[in-house]
Amino acid sequence: MVAQATRKLDRREVEQLVREVLTQRLRGQITPPPARERHALAKPQAGGPPHPLVVNVSARHMHVTPQHLEILFGPGAKLTKLKDLYQEGEFASEQKVTIVGPRQRIIPDVRILGPVRNYTQIELSYTDGIYLGIDLPLRISGNHEGTPGVTIMGPKGALTIDKGVIRAERHAHASTEDMNYYGVKDGDYMKLRIDGPCGVTFDRVKVRYHPKVVLEVHIDTDEGNACDLESATHMELFK
Repeated sequence: MVAQATRKLDRREVEQLVREVLTQRLRGQITPPPARERHALAKPQAGGPPHPLVVNVSARHMHVTPQHLEILFGPGAKLTKLKDLYQEGEFASEQKVTIVGPRQRIIPDVRILGPVRNYTQIELSYTDGIYLGIDLPLRISGNHEGTPGVTIMGPKGALTIDKGVIRAERHAHASTEDMNYYGVKDGDYMKLRIDGPCGVTFDRVKVRYHPKVVLEVHIDTDEGNACDLESATHMELFK
């Protein structure tokens, strides 16, 4: 497993964090609105890609190691499935955590996605980062070199990770068939055009290869809001 420096908080520190969070809530301090998960599906066309083009808004979420899951949710804790995600084997779990930023501002109800991984990672939007006081680097999932950390609170415990908080670079999951159709390879960049009332073209959509995936583009909530994804009338992925 990939080593990641962490510090499990002692009971006194956890109690202090809980008091600060409760004080903020009692004072009515505003927290970012819930991040909505949205998606759009391109209309099938003759001679089109082998898999339909699906664009999903990837709301703020967490990936977790088995060890960190037990710190946050108790010894022997396992992720329990809430719903399946678009890619086979991936799911949104019922488990959620609270993120505490350096300004002692919080974002509650950050959902953990499964299955567990060999690293712990928090994926946020730039808006989330500004609110928390974190300068979020734009990274592909798993690239944590030089990234900031954060304090994470669960129902059974809390911990502080010293890296792993990112804004995920927009990307397209693609199989061999998908890449052959578009004439691209793993690591290439493409463009995504969203037509509609708030139409926009996104540059630098990174191709991410896996032999078992189906074509899916991930953008974050800021990007989904910018193009009003739900109102899209046409979508196209191109070089």
